[in-house]
Amino acid sequence: MRFQGVQLLQACARPRTWPARCAILPAVSNPDAPRWLDAGDTAFTVEFGPAITPAALHAVGALDAAIANAMAAGALPGVVETMPTFRSLTVFYDPLATSRAVLQPVVQALLDSADGAPAAPVQHWRLPICYEGDCGPDLADTAAAAGLQVDDVVALHSATRLQVYMLGFLPGFPFMGDLPVALQRPRRTQPRVRVPAGSVSVANQLCAIYPWESPGGWHLLGRCPVPLFDARRPVPALLAPGDRVQFQPVPWAEFQRLQAAAQGGDIDPATWREAGR
Repeated sequence: MRFQGVQLLQACARPRTWPARCAILPAVSNPDAPRWLDAGDTAFTVEFGPAITPAALHAVGALDAAIANAMAAGALPGVVETMPTFRSLTVFYDPLATSRAVLQPVVQALLDSADGAPAAPVQHWRLPICYEGDCGPDLADTAAAAGLQVDDVVALHSATRLQVYMLGFLPGFPFMGDLPVALQRPRRTQPRVRVPAGSVSVANQLCAIYPWESPGGWHLLGRCPVPLFDARRPVPALLAPGDRVQFQPVPWAEFQRLQAAAQGGDIDPATWREAGR
């Protein structure tokens, strides 16, 4: 017998007549407990709550670090890699070598031991930004939308210490929060076909830097000359989830000098890491 729409729901509601395809879901005793989600037959996801918060970011980072340590010690055979996001961690594995049924108890134990433990080391960065001229085509509109002067937006944006929540969209592309309310704007209704590499942009509560030229629908406030991704580096992405970033305004001439030096390999990107933090 085939069940359609309401019929299937009604059948699932009658314990004695459940069709075989109906699954019994375990009761959730703790609504704050992480959720375990299937992601095909080669991955599963551990989700830490419904909202983007520093606490979720810390939980993701701590579990990611614990899994990395376990992989290095050979305690997770079959695990290929992990992918952290704003509030979840996806674990990818080789289905010919292991399974979720085997891995989940091990990862659960790591999760229990990682609760309250520090995540991977956090780096603090002071990155140069030029807000002048064509570097910030949406700066004036952002100021007008906030009821501020352009200089006020520059001061507010550059005074904010942002936190990297995740990398995605493009290699090395950092999603950073949390912007002051005055700078929060919805995405552009008309995305740009070309956004210059290094563009510093905002949308909603987030700020980002485009590592490469690409299309984009965020509001462009300035440009950063620092290369965020270089496949020749031991760790190609300059920034990592959990890192802190603050922008340092520089004039156009200094931006050009720094950009040429960075592209020519004459400046180590570590130059912009804040010492002693």
